[in-house]
Amino acid sequence: MTIRPAKLPQDEAAILDFIAALQKYESGFEKNRRTDADFPAEHWAVVQNRAHSHHGIILVAEDGGKRLGWLFAYEEEAETFIAPDERTHGFLAEIYVVPEARGTGVGRALIEGCEHWSRGRGHKALTISVLAHNHRAIRAYEGTGYAPYTVTLRKYL
Repeated sequence: MTIRPAKLPQDEAAILDFIAALQKYESGFEKNRRTDADFPAEHWAVVQNRAHSHHGIILVAEDGGKRLGWLFAYEEEAETFIAPDERTHGFLAEIYVVPEARGTGVGRALIEGCEHWSRGRGHKALTISVLAHNHRAIRAYEGTGYAPYTVTLRKYL
């Protein structure tokens, strides 16, 4: 298995499929997820723009020419109440692994690739947000050393 920077346009179709699949998966426990046909292309445009404007990275996991997953991360600036040397940090915005490759180390390898990128940018921290009901993802992230930092609560009005 190889973790590598995305190659465009060669990886675009797979990434669009990953975006759609993640939305469908998350819609099973989060009703606000868009699953319409237009969403993947709209979101992909946002990802590419944010990667460009925020020193981001798009990684692809591949084995024997088959794309197994992707990861998108970018540089984020925290509020002024954070110590200056930790203010600029990496933010792992999205990760997706195809169902048949889950539990095989693909996600861990993508995360390690992201951590390598973040250290290379001089970051002291890498953060990730995860939906509260995505218990499998939470266990996976905690298994790679991530721990809760903040909790966002929501109330529908």
